[in-house]
Amino acid sequence: MTTDITTAARPTRRGRGFLTFLRDIALIVVIALVVSFLIKTFVVRSFFIPSGSMENTLQVDDRILVDELTPAWTGYERGDIVVFEDPGGWLEGQPAPAPRAPIVEAVDHLLTAVGLSAGDSDDHLVKRIIGIPGDHVECCNALGQISVNGVPVDELDYLKLPVGDTAASNEPFDVQVPDGALWVLGDNRDNSRDARFNMDQPGGGFVPLENVVGRVFLTTWPLERFGLIDGHHEVFRGIPEHEEEREEQKASAAG
Repeated sequence: MTTDITTAARPTRRGRGFLTFLRDIALIVVIALVVSFLIKTFVVRSFFIPSGSMENTLQVDDRILVDELTPAWTGYERGDIVVFEDPGGWLEGQPAPAPRAPIVEAVDHLLTAVGLSAGDSDDHLVKRIIGIPGDHVECCNALGQISVNGVPVDELDYLKLPVGDTAASNEPFDVQVPDGALWVLGDNRDNSRDARFNMDQPGGGFVPLENVVGRVFLTTWPLERFGLIDGHHEVFRGIPEHEEEREEQKASAAG
């Protein structure tokens, strides 16, 4: 009798054990997704590069990581490469992504929401900061260089230019960066529809800081390109905070 009861109870215990195992797995998956969502929302996000506007610094289909947390405390510097949402009109005329099956679109949307995919990369842009709020940015001087607050900037270390061309921009401009905005350009300067080509948009070519997702700090794929992103901040050293400060420095030196 006892033996029969014990034997009959075993399948029940096994069934309960399997259900407990499934419950634990489901809990782990949910926790992982929540953690991933929080990291993606507040700490770091992944994007892929859809165009060649930042060559040779970033290549088409590179996978990058964007730091969202640090800039919230330290702000942005000239030279930082940033990912930002379209301020309005920047992506007009760009080829639409190839259509995908609804189920694929839905799954990718879900994975993007929790930070496991980068399906919204086509809705964002990536450029280098040249001017921060208050800067007077002008192009070009006699050497083809951009000037920030009256100081010429030598960008040749990271620009991709046609052979024999040393001009930082073939499109002249003269702008004052407003508060709460950035002036950004692509490194592939002749093949980047950046701030220069969006000056007729409502935002005047400036990117509101509220549109900026964060600063690019790492290339993760392909593996042979894995590494930290160089902001070339040394190029922008010595630039006064505002052009008025530059004039004061010149007057002091002359006196």
